[in-house]
Amino acid sequence: MALSMQDTLTLNNGVKMPCEGFGLFSMTDEDIFISSLEAAVDAGYRLFDTAAQYGNEHLLGDFLKDSGLERSEYFITSKVQNRDQGYEKTLKAFDTSLKALQLDYLDLYLVHWPLKDPFFETWKAMEHLYSEGFVRAIGVSNFESHHLDRLLSRANFVPAVEQLETHPHFSNHVMRDYLKSLGMVHQAWGPLGRGADLDDPVICDIAEKHGKSPAQIILRWHRQHGVAIIPKSQTLSRIRDNADIYDFMLTPVEMKKIDLQNKGERFGQAPDAVYVKD
Repeated sequence: MALSMQDTLTLNNGVKMPCEGFGLFSMTDEDIFISSLEAAVDAGYRLFDTAAQYGNEHLLGDFLKDSGLERSEYFITSKVQNRDQGYEKTLKAFDTSLKALQLDYLDLYLVHWPLKDPFFETWKAMEHLYSEGFVRAIGVSNFESHHLDRLLSRANFVPAVEQLETHPHFSNHVMRDYLKSLGMVHQAWGPLGRGADLDDPVICDIAEKHGKSPAQIILRWHRQHGVAIIPKSQTLSRIRDNADIYDFMLTPVEMKKIDLQNKGERFGQAPDAVYVKD
């Protein structure tokens, strides 16, 4: 059973977001970008996750313009990068992203990292964009619970989505529970551990029993925990396989075995290090 637009999660403002999207991190080669996106669309992907920092918003805009897809058929996420945070700079950065994407609105706009000094001004700009209808939902990325606690002390809107590094070797289960308590959707970036988790013997054993790949087992684990996912691949067969995870279920015992592989090992930056840097 392949991915379809019917596989959605409802955000805290009623907007429906595909539970699985296609990540575009570090994809800047135009030929590879186009072939990967074509395979993703064929596999059923309609959520495309980009960011100003990735340097490929213009490529996505060109692709969508030529894709033949109606605007209502796809869900676009982008993010304000660190150097553009602050009230006026965030508004300007959003306008730049919107023009690069050749869109009239975004479906989801995220604060890419928490920064201490422009913290509230950035979120004030995000709320303005949401209130004025330029974006259907707003959220954050790479915020720890204390960053969210600080934000919520002055926010008018609870973020709809938190995008976090999450994979079996860094399960982020504490944040998963915290976000659930706030009614926020937990979306995993790097859901496969950038490949490092694929050789885990426990995961490989479960994959063999199901006749699935380790990647499919990991993505299924995320989904059964209620976590949204944005896997990324430039290999066409893997793009198809990553979307084909809806015809089996992991047992409670298998879920627990994967849970126990958590080592607290992140491969990305620690949010607090970024928070205090600026």
